[in-house]
Amino acid sequence: MQGLILQLTRAGFLLLLWLFVWAVLRTLRSDIYAASGLRVAPRAAGGSAVLPSFRRGQKGAKYLVVTQGSLAGTRISLGTQPVLIGRADDSTLVLTDDYASTRHARLSPRGEDWYVEDLGSTNGTYLDRSKVTTPVRVPLGTPVRVGKTVIELRS
Repeated sequence: MQGLILQLTRAGFLLLLWLFVWAVLRTLRSDIYAASGLRVAPRAAGGSAVLPSFRRGQKGAKYLVVTQGSLAGTRISLGTQPVLIGRADDSTLVLTDDYASTRHARLSPRGEDWYVEDLGSTNGTYLDRSKVTTPVRVPLGTPVRVGKTVIELRS
């Protein structure tokens, strides 16, 4: 009886080990091969993405500015399309930040306002000091933190 319990314990441990390896591989695969419906934005001379600005006459945000992180000083003109933020090559703002996910966050326009939503990132997205769990309106000049990168909307 004791030998049977030992064998079942070994088999159970081996099964748990394989489930862990499978979960790690699945996470790596989804991080590397994540699919996206967004198109690649054209790159300006400085390496930042440039989106057409159709809202020049309106009072809302016109630019997305990176204030902290490896891309500090990068400015993206905002239009009517959402801005995808993450490590994926086809993101509008491509981050080289180990604390950012492949598809980390999205900024979307709704009327004159912009809303940030976390796309299921590992480390979360923060508006000022509050963790974003649902789409939240982003006021002008309020810091949005994605990993070590901080961005703001400006007019």
